[in-house]
Amino acid sequence: MRGSSSRNGHLIAIKAAPRKDPQSLNCRGTPRTLPFIPRGLEKRDKSNTAEEHFRRALMGMMATAKEMVVLPVGWGSSGRDAFTETRELQLLHFWLFLAIYLAALLGNILITTAVACDHRLHTPMYFFLLKLSVLDIGSISTTVPQSMANSLWNTKAISYSGCAAQVFFLFFFGAEYSLLTVMAYDRYVAICRPLHYGTLLGSRACVHMAAAAWGSGLLHALLHTASTFSLPLCQGNAINQFFCEISQILKLSSSDDYLRESGLLVFSLAFAFGCFVFIVLSYVQIFRAVLRIPSEQGRHKAFSMCLPHLAVVSLFISSCMIAYLKPPSVSSPALDLVVAVLYSVVPAAVNPLIYSMRNQELKDALSKLIQWVHLQQQ
Repeated sequence: MRGSSSRNGHLIAIKAAPRKDPQSLNCRGTPRTLPFIPRGLEKRDKSNTAEEHFRRALMGMMATAKEMVVLPVGWGSSGRDAFTETRELQLLHFWLFLAIYLAALLGNILITTAVACDHRLHTPMYFFLLKLSVLDIGSISTTVPQSMANSLWNTKAISYSGCAAQVFFLFFFGAEYSLLTVMAYDRYVAICRPLHYGTLLGSRACVHMAAAAWGSGLLHALLHTASTFSLPLCQGNAINQFFCEISQILKLSSSDDYLRESGLLVFSLAFAFGCFVFIVLSYVQIFRAVLRIPSEQGRHKAFSMCLPHLAVVSLFISSCMIAYLKPPSVSSPALDLVVAVLYSVVPAAVNPLIYSMRNQELKDALSKLIQWVHLQQQ
């Protein structure tokens, strides 16, 4: 396997295209001779910055990997990847991820169906919860099935386009964070400005806010995917992760062009930080209003609406911050794996449990749905 690493950890190895002569390929992935440049492109005026940038990006893509090879997780003690050589550990990985995946699918599908079928739940709060469940299903389906298939069938191949698709859909379904921000605004209006709730969160406003959240995910997905996969892979082909994580892909490129993608990551983090500040300010106002409620029952109801959302936000933000802001000195294969599972797998599985545990209306709707299904089977 070309370029696969012998280090311990959870690896995705990238099977590169046939290696070129080192004398004809520099570290930026640009051949010193230009055998792959389309006819006429090399005759363009190099003083044109935009054309030169496109030219380098095109040649960089031609020099990068065309196929990727997935190696599941393992911590060998002798410099070998024990997981890929132990069938029992591969099957353990498969069954563990299968249990988490089925739990996530079942919980989110139940919530989606209950909200869609129960007219009492046709409110802005549950409208956004339905959208969140759809995003959770898409997010966990982007990475877990491929990882399970590799472990079950003892295969390692994932196409280059498949890896690009993983990056795209991870960022697209990362619109969950924007949606959580919208849900914080919904809770703020419901508790702090209840008399204006119907006006500020009418059906049209809810559709527009949900569309804006999905649109932000689409924009980030397009920018990051196009930027990352225009970079050549100069540092081997082993990614120390169980899916195509963008931070791990960037480690394979020593090109100066990776600064462009780093800039996009900074932009995304700044956007996420702005959402975080908005959520914090919303909950400061919410808790101030809740503490002024005279009745204990009213305070309990307000907290039951807010605490599940706050728990989901805290889990998502903390895991993403650890993944992308931790210093390289504390990075390790085990820590990277745990953090990746926390932000890419766990939220989709626990969100249905968090939202249904303290919400009596949702519990009643789910109970009626389960009873109806049971009656239909009799």
